[in-house]
Parts: sequence; structure tokens; C-alpha cells
Amino acid sequence: MGIQNLIIYKFTSLYHILLELDLDLNFKICFVDNENSLNYEVKNLNNYLIISNEKHPDINNQFVLENVPINIFKLIEKINIKFLKIQFNTQSSIKINNYTIDINSREMLINNTKLKLTEKEINTIVYLSKSNKPVGINELQKKVWSYRFDMETHTVETHIYRLRKKILSTFNDKEFIISKKNGYQIN
Repeated sequence: MGIQNLIIYKFTSLYHILLELDLDLNFKICFVDNENSLNYEVKNLNNYLIISNEKHPDINNQFVLENVPINIFKLIEKINIKFLKIQFNTQSSIKINNYTIDINSREMLINNTKLKLTEKEINTIVYLSKSNKPVGINELQKKVWSYRFDMETHTVETHIYRLRKKILSTFNDKEFIISKKNGYQIN
């Protein structure tokens, strides 16, 4: 997921308090006091949460701290929960061709049609989608199934056969995962 960045927006007193605890926090903090600085910070960050003491309707990933005073440990707990929610929603879905793969609910979707998948099936699809060349059985065994290379097994072939059959049955798509002489590939 990378470094979590807490952007404190127009809330100087909170920034000074958290700055004193900086070494004990599992996120990086920074302070901005104007919209241009905020836009610059957000543009350069992937994983961020903006905290302020008033609601700003045009800001995403925002946490408004309205009820103060608050116990510092409770505040840090709330910030960490917000980061977890952002992470959950961010990693939730990825687009592969015309399909949406919802990692959290383990579903493959197109239009209004859904296909439930196992964790290994999701991991296989995601791994294959990140490669621009066919992926061999040994690599899939190691990276997706955590098997050793010297292990004699047909697990990969069986799982991919079943996965392709499920995709064909649900979406009538026999070309999503294709078999090549040196491995499998998302078409």
C-alpha cells in the first residue's frame, strides 16, 4: 500500500500536537494552509487522508474533527481506521479488459452479470493481468500457489481449466484467459 500520508489542512494546533508524536506514528504528516498547497500535495500522493476541523465539500479522503477535545489515542485510532477504509476501497476493484474484478467481494463483473471467484482465482487473474507476456506454470506455482519448482503437480492447469470454464459459462467468453505454448495470458 505504501506510505500513509496525513495532510493536516488549516488546523495548526493539531499539526503541532501530532508533530511531537511523529516518531510513534505509522503515517507521515504534513501541514497545508491553502487550497493550492493542498491540491499540490494530493496530486503527488497516492495514499492520503486530509484532516481538518471543518467540512470542505470538494475534498476527497477527508476526516473532519468536529468534537474536540479528543483523547489523542482515540484520535490516532480514528485516523488509522480511516486509512484502513481508504485502503479497502482503493484496492477493492480493478479493471481488466471489459471486466471489473472486485478483490474484496471476490467477484468478476461485467454489466449486471457477476461471477463469484475463489481467492486463488482472483490472485491468478490479477497476477496474469500484470504480465504482458504469457506466464508459465512454474511461475504461477511459485507466485500464486507458493509451491516449489521441483514439485510435480497439475494444480495450476486444473485451476485455470476450471476458471476458464466458469468464465465461459457465465460470460460466454472463451478468450479471457488464453493458453499459449509457454504459459497462460489474459487476452
